[in-house]
Amino acid sequence: MTYILRGTPVRGRRRKAKTEKPRASLTLGEEAALPIEAVTFSFLDTETTGLSSSRGGRVCELAILRVRGGKAVDSFQELIDPQVPIEFGAQAVHGITDSMVRGKPTFRALSPRVAKLLEGTVMVCHNAPFDEAFLRAEFERSGGAMPEIPILCTLKLARRHFSFERNNLGTIAQALGVETRGWHRAGADVAMLDKIFRYFLKEFSMRGASTLGELVDL
Repeated sequence: MTYILRGTPVRGRRRKAKTEKPRASLTLGEEAALPIEAVTFSFLDTETTGLSSSRGGRVCELAILRVRGGKAVDSFQELIDPQVPIEFGAQAVHGITDSMVRGKPTFRALSPRVAKLLEGTVMVCHNAPFDEAFLRAEFERSGGAMPEIPILCTLKLARRHFSFERNNLGTIAQALGVETRGWHRAGADVAMLDKIFRYFLKEFSMRGASTLGELVDL
């Protein structure tokens, strides 16, 4: 079964006026011509203490899966001591409690490893503005800066190009027959994200997307 219903072929399509430009396309240079199979993608998910990084929310779990040519090349998954209490509403979603993160590494301690994993990759998240905002805030608190890399949002891609019943990660995974055990924990979410993105790439390839530039312009 295919869920792709919208859009026209990538090559030669006409652009609509005032189309929202993907965040990723603003950071591409020569790498825009890279074949998709030569790109290293970093699938990333954060679990947080609250809903807003601007209101004091912090990252309490982070997972990154680096994939190139369809093969995992590195991975990272850590509970993180956010140094603030985890809000009840957030606990109800991901199940992470204050006692689980007490004594775990802080983001400051992990930030060099996180930055190294992200550098030279295209970051892929589901609802990327959420994860990006929390990451940038954590890097800033740590006295550093998040690497400036292209970012793809599978939520945005799902809304633009597919017709799933709902566009949350678990519903899309279930529709595509992807295992959802552990949904809302960072490690399980990046594993789901990797499999969902493979399906997306296969569909986009049939529409003519073969380079990174064509992919981020979808």
